[in-house]
Amino acid sequence: MNVDSIVLDDMELLSELCGANDYNLDIISDLLGARVHCMGNELSISADSEEKRQMFVDLVQATIHSIEGGLPATPDLIIALHAELTPLGSGCASREHDSAAPMSTSDDFLDTCIQIPGGYAKIYPRSRGQALYLKGLATHDLIISVGPAGTGKTFLAMAWALKELMAKTRRKLILTRPIVEAGENLGFLPGDLVQKINPYLRPLYDAMEVLLPFDTISRLEETRAIEVAPLAYMRGRNLSNCIVILDEAQNTTKEQMKMFLTRLGENTKAIVTGDITQIDLPRKSESGLVHAIQILSGIEDIFISHLDARDVVRSQLVKNIIEAYENE
Repeated sequence: MNVDSIVLDDMELLSELCGANDYNLDIISDLLGARVHCMGNELSISADSEEKRQMFVDLVQATIHSIEGGLPATPDLIIALHAELTPLGSGCASREHDSAAPMSTSDDFLDTCIQIPGGYAKIYPRSRGQALYLKGLATHDLIISVGPAGTGKTFLAMAWALKELMAKTRRKLILTRPIVEAGENLGFLPGDLVQKINPYLRPLYDAMEVLLPFDTISRLEETRAIEVAPLAYMRGRNLSNCIVILDEAQNTTKEQMKMFLTRLGENTKAIVTGDITQIDLPRKSESGLVHAIQILSGIEDIFISHLDARDVVRSQLVKNIIEAYENE
C-alpha cells in the first residue's frame, strides 16, 4: 500500500481543513475511495492507485486555496472541488451542454455558487454538469434542464430563483407544473386552489424549505411574492419582471408548452425542468418538453442543460440505478 502525505504548519488551517471530528476527512475518503487520516500536522492517504494519490494532493491543495480565499471548508465545497478536478470523461461517455462553454478553472467553477440573502448557506455545484447549468441560469432568460431524478435540476432552479427574489432583482416567483392525475381527480381534493395544487408542487417546497427559514417562506407567500398556479391557469397572462419555474415539464403537451413559453414578458426568466424518462402522458400524446428541445435547441438565447448519472447527488445507490437504466 502506497502512502502520500501533506504537512501543514498552520494548525488553524489544518483544523478547518479536517472539519469537526475530522468529518471533512471522511468526506474526502468517501470521494476518493481510500482512507485519509491526520497524524499531528500531517495528512496522508493510503491507496495503491497513483491517480487517487494525485487526486488527494490536488483536492487538499484546492481546498487550502479556497480557505485562504475566504471560503469555509464545508463538505459541499469539498464535493464541488472534487467534481471540478474529476476528468470530464470519468464514469461514462462524454456529453454536451447546449449553449455552454466549458468551465476553465476551479475559480470559474466556484463562481457559480449561489448565496441566497437570508438563506442558510452557499449552494455549490456538485458536478461539472451542475456548474454549467448554473452558468446558464446566470446568462440566459430561458433555461431548459433535463435529467433523471436526483441530478439537482429542480433544487438548483429553486435556489437560483430564491436568490433573485430575495435580492429584489425580480418582483415575483411563480411555481407551476402540469397536473397529471393518477387515480385522484384534482377537483375532489379539499381546500382552495392553492391547497389543491400544493401536493403537486411539494418537491419545490421541499427544496425551498432547505434553502430559507419557514417564516421567510410564509412571509413571501402572504405578500404574493411567491405564487403557485396550475399550468392551465397561465393562459392569457403576461408574465413580466418575474421568475417562473415549470416543473415536471415532461408531462406537458405540445400545446401547453407553446402556451407557457409565449407568456414570457420583459425581464422574466423561465426555468423549465423535467425528466424525459418519466413521461406520464397518455401514449398518443407527445411530450411538450421533448418537442421543445427538438425545435428550440438551435436558438442561441435558450440554454439547454442535459444532466445525467454523473450529476446525481442523492446517493450512490440512486446513481447506480440510473446508470443501470441508461445502459439497459
